[in-house]
Amino acid sequence: METAVPDTPTFAVITGAQVQEALEGQEKLVADLVARTYVTHGAGDSVNPPSYFLRFPDRPSSRIIALPASIGGDVAVDGLKWISSFPENVQAGIPRASAVLILNDRETGYPFACLESSIISATRTAASAALAASVLGDARGVRPRRVGFIGTGLIARYIHRYLVGTGWDFDETGVFDLSADSAAGFDGYLGTTGAKATIHDSAESLIRASDLVVFATVAGEPHVHDPKWFEHNPLVLHVSLRDLSPEIILSAVNIVDDVEHCLKANTSPHLAEQQTGSRDFLDGTLAEVMAGEVTIPADRPVVFSPFGLGVLDLAVGKHVYDEITANGQLRVVDDFFHELRRFG
Repeated sequence: METAVPDTPTFAVITGAQVQEALEGQEKLVADLVARTYVTHGAGDSVNPPSYFLRFPDRPSSRIIALPASIGGDVAVDGLKWISSFPENVQAGIPRASAVLILNDRETGYPFACLESSIISATRTAASAALAASVLGDARGVRPRRVGFIGTGLIARYIHRYLVGTGWDFDETGVFDLSADSAAGFDGYLGTTGAKATIHDSAESLIRASDLVVFATVAGEPHVHDPKWFEHNPLVLHVSLRDLSPEIILSAVNIVDDVEHCLKANTSPHLAEQQTGSRDFLDGTLAEVMAGEVTIPADRPVVFSPFGLGVLDLAVGKHVYDEITANGQLRVVDDFFHELRRFG
């Protein structure tokens, strides 16, 4: 008697256009989703192992990163983000990063969707940054009114969108990029939102003129070294992770998304740990600040360094999948799974 074949999940492919449509105008909802995911992760209801970096001897500036993860709570999904960073793409007129996200069924392990994920990755990064700006600003009792962006690519654009979409309003917006064309392009984007930007000729000028500083560069090692540039105690969203010297990190209040993840791969906090042999300079995680377990003083710069957790990609990706399914727009690949009987 033949054993019945168990039901297997269908497999769907979700395009970037579908992802973008599902996330359009959802800034507050996604920021809240990211906040809940941080809480779930902080409570231990997740698995988020170290990212794996695939590097190339003949292409040292490029890499592809695997971020496996599992998140519980009301998301309840496993999966993997596979994201590449090829900085030379920018010169060819295409984005630096490209990515896919695989979602796996928790009961069978079968993958049930593949999503274009550069938009998901940028979205969860921007939502995390906007959330941190609100949480840390409110914890200090003051919201910055002058924002400055160092690095003006896609991530900077998404962070600005999520700041505005979650209620931020700025008196001044500053821009600095090593590429004048990139700075001008970002200035053009800001103009479409009604913001008037000041393009700075140096990182120092921008930092000193900003209460909220956003680092969204492709820097592989620190290029900002002088703690005096931060003597006005700004809030720093250190999204690109490798911009600040250990001296600046050690002079600041340091908040991360996950301690173990952030202290690796020669991030600025990792360099500070290597220099001091200690982790005492870390003040806590964003989830701990949200829970009121960490106090944020106002007399030092505050630096948020998010390594970027795979559980955030899963949470946003599962939300996109659910939205598209509910709208009846899911594109299922027929017969994707074929060999379903053990003995043929």
